[in-house]
Amino acid sequence: MNAELADLGLTPFFTQQLTPEEIEHGQLARIVTVQRSHVIASDGVDEWMITLGGAWYQRSSEERPTVGDWVLIDMPHEKILRLLERKSIFQRVAAGSKVDVQLIAANVDTLFIVSSCNDDFNESRLERYLALAHDAGVDPVIVLTKADLVDDVESYRDRVLAIDAALPVEIVNALDADTLRGATSWVTKGSTVALVGSSGVGKSTLVNSLAGTQVMETAAIREQDAKGRHTTSYRALHQLPGGGLLLDVPGMRELKVAQLDTSLAEIFADVDSLAKRCRFRDCEHNDEPGCAVRQAIESGKLDERRMSNYQKLVREEARNSASLAERHHQDRQLGKHIKQHLELKRRRDT
Repeated sequence: MNAELADLGLTPFFTQQLTPEEIEHGQLARIVTVQRSHVIASDGVDEWMITLGGAWYQRSSEERPTVGDWVLIDMPHEKILRLLERKSIFQRVAAGSKVDVQLIAANVDTLFIVSSCNDDFNESRLERYLALAHDAGVDPVIVLTKADLVDDVESYRDRVLAIDAALPVEIVNALDADTLRGATSWVTKGSTVALVGSSGVGKSTLVNSLAGTQVMETAAIREQDAKGRHTTSYRALHQLPGGGLLLDVPGMRELKVAQLDTSLAEIFADVDSLAKRCRFRDCEHNDEPGCAVRQAIESGKLDERRMSNYQKLVREEARNSASLAERHHQDRQLGKHIKQHLELKRRRDT
């Protein structure tokens, strides 16, 4: 296996998908940057800018290349011949009124869920990101930044562990290299680590510190509300000198979940366990008699915020999944119509 490609994360999972002819006549590369009109693919030595042809946009959004994808490109390095099967995929329901899936990144090994030790810290948002990680089958790590700005940093760790006591938590000051050792241990040679979090939590600063150089633009937060504007406008993989790759995902103002029924049951295992003890199987956990969930909330064993967020995510997942299923049905019907039209045209021409 080419050493440069191995450093980019190439494993037998991907090479075994290729035929000897494809390996001989094509170029294996990884998508390291995605912008609106083109992608940039790399083999670890050279990079090529490739414009996606119209054929790619005739496919569903899930079938188009995204950052982190492995692709086979032609030898002139002008077009993508094939998109390889992914081992993991991060996706969300796209922001806006149109229900569609938006790919965030592919073939990620670890997800850094970044939150700062200030007013930005939000348990409900962390639970959304955890749902994203579980859906992709990727290990989540909570990274708490700006540890130097608070006196009681351990209180933020405790709030994370209240969500899930098994969650790994790394507390860092992104400008102090000594505090980064724990986070650095997750970025091993050939591994891919993505960073998600709201704008202004210090993702770009963290990427720069882990990389040991200025690879991302940074911006200060507003002191009055601890908020910040996002500085990353596109997704790009950054290869670290000591091995490993980092992907900073632009701050997402909306993170709609979809098709996360199994993930939600794992993240909210305490709620799920209580719900199974309710008197009625269809209990909505409001004012029904024998509701174990309400009893736990009233006794202080379950945080009402957590229950409220669980119900919100369940409703959102059901609504978005139904809309996506309808969209997929419409796409299939359109595909059948186009095939029938082309077949009729072929018969006429012959």
